[in-house]
Amino acid sequence: MPADPNPSAPGGFAPATPPGDAALTPPQLSVVVPVYNEQDALPALFARIYPALDALRVPYELIFVNDGSRDRSAALLRAQWQARPDVTRVVLFTANFGQHTAIIAGFERCRGERVVTLDADLQNPPEEIGRLLAAMDAGHDYVGGVRRTREDSWWRRIASRAMNRLRERITRIRMTDQGCMLRAYSRDIVAAVAASRELSTYIPALAFTFAANPTEVEVGHEERAAGESKYSLYRLIRLNFDLITGFSLVPLQLFSMFGMLVSALALGAYVVVIAWRVASSPGDLGPGVLWDRDILAFFLVGMLLFGLGLIGEYVGRIYLQVRERPRYGVRAVLEGEPGRDAPDR
Repeated sequence: MPADPNPSAPGGFAPATPPGDAALTPPQLSVVVPVYNEQDALPALFARIYPALDALRVPYELIFVNDGSRDRSAALLRAQWQARPDVTRVVLFTANFGQHTAIIAGFERCRGERVVTLDADLQNPPEEIGRLLAAMDAGHDYVGGVRRTREDSWWRRIASRAMNRLRERITRIRMTDQGCMLRAYSRDIVAAVAASRELSTYIPALAFTFAANPTEVEVGHEERAAGESKYSLYRLIRLNFDLITGFSLVPLQLFSMFGMLVSALALGAYVVVIAWRVASSPGDLGPGVLWDRDILAFFLVGMLLFGLGLIGEYVGRIYLQVRERPRYGVRAVLEGEPGRDAPDR
């Protein structure tokens, strides 16, 4: 069903026909969209996502989670809720808690039997949602998107491939494209993810651990419609630390094995050097030529610091968990027919 612009709401899109009893129909599909400083991309998203979902001809709801945006994203979302209150719900966070926390907030409030996650930047076209639902019709309970062509910088593509291979080896979680957030989940998986009390996690990987029949489908990928990526190199590194340490103890085990290997090599080198000193005459060249204590010391100190940082990563996750603080704070939830005011920002 095509959508017409609503002149009373900036950036808002209203249905071509009155919603009627649509708000009373239980949704079969829930689409969760985390939003953070996307004021430039939201109008284009509204213009495309509603027609794409209307064309599926299934009852749906669209849940936007504003993750503490500092621009006009909250105001645009509120205007859009007023334009399409029959299918639109908006959760406004009190601060920035992270993309995956925003998705969990959407999972805790969604009502559909199938739940799709989608980024607000339109790099994954909303018209591709039908591909994921078709895979679920075939009996799959978890469908991951794989970007057909990457419209990203070269270093992001190389880093993504490298981290995909490393993550699969360490965690045994098979995701061809971990950076694609266009994914579909069954109701059971969404309930299991929402019930997990982990404060720091990676939603697609966690959902994979609960899936009985996962699959992947190719989806389109476009250049960002507006704005800029929220994932800097540092945040990408942090995300992969969370992913690896949150789903595997292999890094700790590898470091322990490395420590045993270094100890064995040091003991062997000690024996060789002592034997050479006993057997050699003055002026002979031997293992001492290759023995540079300063280089070895720098290497071992570097590995020691790496190991402490790795242990600290695990201890830090325990620290965050045992504090039992709320994962996020909600300033307002906009749903149903407009009738109560919520602050814009």
